[in-house]
Amino acid sequence: MKNILIYLLNCFLLIIPILLWNVLFASSLPKGYAMEFFWRDIPPYIGTVENILRIVVLLLPLLMPLTIKSDSQKIGLAIFVIGVLIYFSSWLVQIYFPESAWSRSVLGFMAPAYTTMIWFIGIGLIGKTLFVDIPYHSMIYIGISAVFVVFHSLHSYIIYARLQ
Repeated sequence: MKNILIYLLNCFLLIIPILLWNVLFASSLPKGYAMEFFWRDIPPYIGTVENILRIVVLLLPLLMPLTIKSDSQKIGLAIFVIGVLIYFSSWLVQIYFPESAWSRSVLGFMAPAYTTMIWFIGIGLIGKTLFVDIPYHSMIYIGISAVFVVFHSLHSYIIYARLQ
């Protein structure tokens, strides 16, 4: 039983509050973020790469033990918490102030996409190892996350441009 619990304590636990946030508040976002609008007419090479990388960055943490022992893991936790607060704030500005200059700007509209990089870096620094014995370094997760954020942000920019 103890062995199973070790595997349950993984970095995916850090992603659960973000997924819950997305599910609970996505319907409160302005029209441009609505699923039927957000995914309409996105070039397949962008949508496909974005979705494959989304699966990787959300599921790879299942293989990362959640331990906060080293200084870099402690820094990672701080970066994660700050990143989540910034990410949540980027949503709240869109929800409560959709007509503000910030929300209508390219940086404001895209903030829910590019601010994810902050908490991905935090997860990468926390998840320094894997449960499986293969060569791994936290920069692999951070690198994959960066490519995901590029495609996710490009997708977001396409939507922003469509709204202008």
